[in-house]
Amino acid sequence: MHISEGVLSMPILAAGVAVAAAGVAVGMKKMGGDSIPKVAVLSSAFFVASLVHVPIGPTSVHLVLNGLLGILLGWSAFPAILVALFLQAMLFQFGGWTTLGINTVNMALPAVLCFYFFHGAAEGGTNRTAALAGFGAGFLSVALSGLFVAVTLALSEGAFLDAAKVIFLAHLPVMVIEGIVTSVCILFLRRVKREILTAS
Repeated sequence: MHISEGVLSMPILAAGVAVAAAGVAVGMKKMGGDSIPKVAVLSSAFFVASLVHVPIGPTSVHLVLNGLLGILLGWSAFPAILVALFLQAMLFQFGGWTTLGINTVNMALPAVLCFYFFHGAAEGGTNRTAALAGFGAGFLSVALSGLFVAVTLALSEGAFLDAAKVIFLAHLPVMVIEGIVTSVCILFLRRVKREILTAS
């Protein structure tokens, strides 16, 4: 779901930088010193998961894990995702420098929304409600990210509308897989280290 250089219009790029900067500022303010290792580990997980691309038609898909980051980090998902995307752009030329802001927003804003929707059930509910919350977070985060990418492309240039639809539809199977992976991770963490579910 990385948007490359030279695709988006300047107003979209500027709006992405502004929203990403605001999100990172809030995330840094909420991030306590003792939560930095957790943020770093989850940023690394996001970095690695996003590297494995599976081609589907004219696009490619990959695991994102932003739903998991959202549940575990809350607003701190913004700086975690920004760092991972920065390293991907620097090391592998995924995305780009001018699109770093909008790519961060498209990945991190769904993560924060999933925190508000699902964190309570994942942390304090029964195992069944936690599993459902994990699935919902994984599914919805990818769905929202795909939708945000599609809307970003469509708003920037009308000719990208068909490509935007393809990108969203290609991620439908990923939404289900991501939901299952996030659900399993939440149940595992509840069993072995439940305190990690307390958001930053």
